Formats: sequence, C-alpha cells, structure tokens
Amino acid sequence: MNAGQIFKNVLLTLCVLLLTACSKHVDTAGGEELKELSVKDGPNMAGKVNFPVSCSIEAQFRLDQGLALMHHMMYVEAEKEFESITEKEPDCAMAQWGIAMTLFHPLWPGATGETALKKGAAAVEKAGSLRPPTAREQAYVDAVTAFYRNWDSKDHSTRIALWEKAQEEVYKQYPNDYEAAVLYALSHLATAPKADRNFTHQKEAGALLEKLNKAKPGHPGVLHYTIHAYDNPLLATRAINAAYAYDKIAPDVPHALHMPTHIFVRLGEWQEVIDLNTRSAKAALNYPANGLISHHYPHALDYKIYGYLQLGADAQAGEVLQELNTNDHYQKTFVTGYALAAIPTRYYLERREWAKAANLEVRSPSSFPWEKFPEIEAMTYFARGLGAARGGDQVSAEKALKKLDSLYERTVNESQKYWVLLVDVQRKTIAAWIDFLKGRKNQA
Repeated sequence: MNAGQIFKNVLLTLCVLLLTACSKHVDTAGGEELKELSVKDGPNMAGKVNFPVSCSIEAQFRLDQGLALMHHMMYVEAEKEFESITEKEPDCAMAQWGIAMTLFHPLWPGATGETALKKGAAAVEKAGSLRPPTAREQAYVDAVTAFYRNWDSKDHSTRIALWEKAQEEVYKQYPNDYEAAVLYALSHLATAPKADRNFTHQKEAGALLEKLNKAKPGHPGVLHYTIHAYDNPLLATRAINAAYAYDKIAPDVPHALHMPTHIFVRLGEWQEVIDLNTRSAKAALNYPANGLISHHYPHALDYKIYGYLQLGADAQAGEVLQELNTNDHYQKTFVTGYALAAIPTRYYLERREWAKAANLEVRSPSSFPWEKFPEIEAMTYFARGLGAARGGDQVSAEKALKKLDSLYERTVNESQKYWVLLVDVQRKTIAAWIDFLKGRKNQA
C-alpha cells in the first residue's frame, strides 16, 4: 500500500470519527434558545406528549410542551416552560421535577457544569418539600433525586447509573406509563458501556422504543432516542423509519430536522443529509440564543458540507464554508466550536488542498472562547500539521505537532476519555507523517 492509500484510509477513518464525535456533544449546557412558546401556539409544535400531573390545566399544557422540548434535547427552552409553571403555580411539584430533568444531559457526560448541578439539586429539594400528591409523581421525583443526591462527591457516570436504576423502578411500578418507559429507555442508553461492541444496551433500549412507537406513534422522545440507539453502522438500518418520521412531527425544531441525518450519514444517503441540514440551518436562524446565532446553525452546516464533499460537489461545499465565515456572532458552546473547526478542516483535507490546510487560521473567529475547548482547537492544528507534512514542510509539521501535544495534555486534564483518544490519534498521525518525511518508514 503506498503513502497516498495509507493517507486516504487514515483520513476516512478520522472523518467518520470526528463527525460521529460531534453527535456526542449535541445540545450541551450552552443550550438552545427557541422562541418562547405560549398556550396559543397549540400542543403540537414539538410533537405530542401526554404526561398527566396534579396541577392546573394550563400547567398541564406547559408541562407537556416542556417535556416534548426536553425530548428534543432543547434543554434551555424546556427549562423555561417548567419555570413558567412555577411562577403561576409555585406548589406544582412536577414543574420542579421538570426543571431538574433539563439540567443534566444523559447522553453527553461532562456537558453539565457545577452551576446547573446546583440549580438542579435545588429544584429536586423543592419538589420533595412540596410533597407530590400521588405515589406516581413521588416516584418520578425520587428517580431524579437519585441523580442529584450528593452530586458534589460522585462522578457523572456514577450518578447516571443511579438514575437509571431509579428510573427502571418507576418503569416497573408503572409499566403502562408511557413516559416512564421512554425515560427508562433513555437512561439505559446513557449507561451503555463504551467497550461493548455488541451494543447490548442500545439494542435493548431500541427494542423497547420500537414497541412504544407501535403503541403510540410519533412521540418525540421515542423517535429521537431510537435514532440514538441505532446510531452506528451495524444497527443504522433499524432506525430508518424513525429517521423518516422524526422531522415530520416537529418541522420547525432544528434538531428534529438534523437528527435523522445521523442515520443517513451511516447509510451514505448524502442528498438526504444535505436537504435536511439545509432545513435545519434555516430553522435554527429563527431561534437566536440570547442574541447570538444558535449552535444548531453551524452544526447543520457541518453535516451539510460533509454531504457535499462525499458527492464530490466541491463548488457547493465551498459555498457552505463561505456561509459559515460570513458570521461570527455564534452561540459560545461546544457544538458551535466543533463546527467552526471541523468545517474548514473537512473542506481542505478532503480536497487535498495541503497548502491551504497548512495555513488554516487558528482560533477563528476570535470572538469564540477557544481556550475552553482544547479538544476542538486540536482539529485545526491537525489540519495544519497534515497539510504541512503532505506539502513536505517538516518544520511547520513539527510546530503543529508540538501544539497538538500541548492540547492533548490539556484534553487529558479537562475532557472525557473519548476526546483524549481522538486527539491522541491526531497527534500520532502527524508524528507518523514527520517520521515518513525523515525517511523512517517502518517507524512511521
């Protein structure tokens, strides 16, 4: 196998890993800011949820709406819905339950900061003090309490495991409670062992979700979590129906338009990836995040450019890069930063424009807090190092490697093991190319 073939294989693997990686941090604590909903907007803006509680009719509607948004992982707006209940009905315990549920994100460990955990713990305590009037509601409160209890002395994986066990108990106590089953499926996905290549948890959760969808089609959480359950090449075909249905139930929710494309990427359905992410990006512009462009917008552009590149549509891919660069007032979250780094990296590396890759501008735009995300910044230096090495510039490649080594150490200290692995792959790839330039082919 020659050097070009080796590079092609490595690059393809990294592209798939990096695109997949972003899915693991979608909807982080920075959150999405959807326009505020009101009762007049009707019950189906985000899909149908029916979660009976012992509060007023208006509170019931808002709780259903908030829960639907939460199932779309629109956590910030869901929290707004639950908080709006507490303003009018401070004695509604399940509104406090809802607030607590929006403040931890089961599928993305590390996404919830200390401030959110403190707020969630306070909401749990408040819910308990209000003494939920039914045993069922108390069971839900007990389940989320399991996550927050002694949160400052337990790591995320321990707390998620406790929540799963408690959520399973709710499901066992109320087997006909639809939301209990949905949340148990979510908790089971959240505790899936990373090393299990048989995807046991995913298959079990997926089977439950499929059963739920047959009983009551169109639930936002069921469709969304089904896609997560089968979001890998071996299982992707099992989520085709969910992928085609999800955008239909919430056609104005950016993530409901984007998430099906996780499956279409797995299956190589590039036009579906392009079309849905075009819609997702357009929808995201309608929902600014505190005056900034929602991270759903650059996230959709990242998948869109990936689709164009797979089709060899270089001109259209270039237009996506240009579109990204026309703005700099983006929501300051991991999801935004990922797209800002990944889009130009994809464009130049996949098209083998080595000189442009070697000279990629770092920390662009400067308004984004790059210092918070070493694992994201590493992508730019990977592109610079690879571009330099492929262009025969050993000195510049070594400078990029030195920076990657530094970012790797920071990632070890600050991030999850998943990201440590990816940054390690990137720096070792550049090190291999430097060895190759030096003529040390066996070592390379």
